[in-house]
Amino acid sequence: MDLIPPHPELQAWGSLAITLGIGLLIGVERERRKGSGVQRHFAGVRTFALVGVLGCAVELLAAPWLTAVSALFVGALAVISHLKDRSKDPGATTEIALFLTFMLGVLSVSHQALAAAGGVIVASLLLARTSLQQFSTQFITETELRDAMLLAGAALIVLPLTPDHPLPGMSYVNLRWVWSLVVLIMGVQALGHMGLRLMGARLGLPLSGLVAGFISSTATIATLGGRVAKSPELMVGAVSAAWFSSVSTGVQVLLIAATLDPASLKILWPSMLAAIAVSASLGLVVMFKETETASEAPSHGHAFSLWQSAGLALLLTAISGLVSWAQDFWGAAVSMGAVALAGFGDMHAASAAVISLYGKQLADAHFLQLAVLMAFTTNTFSKCVAACAAGGRTFGGAVSLGLILVCLAAWVPYLLHAL
Repeated sequence: MDLIPPHPELQAWGSLAITLGIGLLIGVERERRKGSGVQRHFAGVRTFALVGVLGCAVELLAAPWLTAVSALFVGALAVISHLKDRSKDPGATTEIALFLTFMLGVLSVSHQALAAAGGVIVASLLLARTSLQQFSTQFITETELRDAMLLAGAALIVLPLTPDHPLPGMSYVNLRWVWSLVVLIMGVQALGHMGLRLMGARLGLPLSGLVAGFISSTATIATLGGRVAKSPELMVGAVSAAWFSSVSTGVQVLLIAATLDPASLKILWPSMLAAIAVSASLGLVVMFKETETASEAPSHGHAFSLWQSAGLALLLTAISGLVSWAQDFWGAAVSMGAVALAGFGDMHAASAAVISLYGKQLADAHFLQLAVLMAFTTNTFSKCVAACAAGGRTFGGAVSLGLILVCLAAWVPYLLHAL
């Protein structure tokens, strides 16, 4: 993407202007860190600006050998200056930033927008030095760092290697899907943990519940139940977060409708808006009842539990497997019962299927509204089961009561219209 109109001369001037801006932006930040006297670092605002322009200029000459020689010159300059550095903190940040500025100058000739974005990113990282150091050394604990590495390994190493096919004799169990669910639940737990650390139980848990609900409200509620089982003092914040995760369910149904068939919004928005309003109201009321002591109490333990995540994933897999078996047993034809059964496992997939049928004129408005409400109801039942199984009687009872009220609110517009 070009930021300057595609006239060769205008593009060249544009690349030079962008590169000069990048050099000045990064250079100003380095100038402020440069210090003074015999211990000052090398390279300030002028050096960075000139090196950026150098990279752009040699690339505009379209001579690869000259670009390579210039890169070696800038690299050698950075190495020599690092070896001669007499400051008390002889890091290599300035030297690397200088070479990056040169490379961004080269990049600006062919990819102006990418080079400009890269300059902003580099300058932002340099400016965030103190915050990143404090986060790395003071905020995050060694236990949380190990958890982060475990989550990264589970998502980036184990998940791609997991077989992506059903197990022999267990056609409803796909190991890739199960492990994806484990990673999802660990991620939700980590999100809630960081929200608790950053903002306390009053704000952190509800906000994390709202965000995680867009991924899976059922998994979020199960995760919150597991957290309450370990830390009962978080009960109020976790209940609020569970109800906020249901806000995400209603919002996502409306987003799916707007994407697949905007005409379906006229039919679905009264029920979904009523559900969103009730779940948000319940969540807000409970959130503000959270005590100051609980909301200020930080959590410095593990960000998630691998074994708990695996257990919850197996529970949700069992529910999904039972639904798939029931659909196969009674037939896979799209009907009210099939949509309701699908809602046990995934509200959004069930809604998308019905909305697609309505968009293709294979279902009428009454079927659309009733089928989505049936899926919403069965999905509510799954959430209640997950809450009780993971969080115990007290958490499960409180969450289930609110979820039932939300479900009833979703049915009110339909019943009023029927009357």
